[in-house]
Amino acid sequence: MKLYYFSGACSLASNIALREAGLPFELVKVDRRTRKAADGLDYNEVNPKGYVPALTLDNGEVLTENVAVLQYIADRNPASKLAPPAGTMDRYRLVEWLGFISSEIHKNFSPLFRDDAPEETKQYLRKVLGNRLDYLNRAIGNRPFLMGEQFTVADAYLFTVVGWSRHLNFDLGKWPQLQRYMERVGARPQVTEALKAEGLLK
Repeated sequence: MKLYYFSGACSLASNIALREAGLPFELVKVDRRTRKAADGLDYNEVNPKGYVPALTLDNGEVLTENVAVLQYIADRNPASKLAPPAGTMDRYRLVEWLGFISSEIHKNFSPLFRDDAPEETKQYLRKVLGNRLDYLNRAIGNRPFLMGEQFTVADAYLFTVVGWSRHLNFDLGKWPQLQRYMERVGARPQVTEALKAEGLLK
């Protein structure tokens, strides 16, 4: 498998998940500006949507969108317990978390990085994000991970997008449970490996 990524983008979640699952894969960097991939391909041909992640499977198919890619990775190695078994209530709870992270955290952070987003819009999104982080802080409480004792792909995704807060002057100190959660996930060996592979950690 090949994982196409922009350094520090949401594709980091899949990078972490692949390592946590112990699956063999090739990490392929994509130039944000030119959209040229390190393997020589035009990334827009790999994924016509133009954004990451894109996971090229062994049979040549390409899978995109975090919610799909992360579950696909988890299901390739059920023993890793990165996702509960399909059809169980716990699996739907995982999908619930993935949906929340995708629509309420990820998509509210993204415009804050854009120079062409109006300041008024950015201030509004900061307020919305503050409310969502309030919820996360309460929901995490004293649990080690989102689903309880077990690390899942939802944790890989949440760690990735909440990690953007440090580039946007969000002080996670306002959310102590969430801050401790981020430290706990960040200390995992596979997370450290993924960060180093993308040049985000020395």
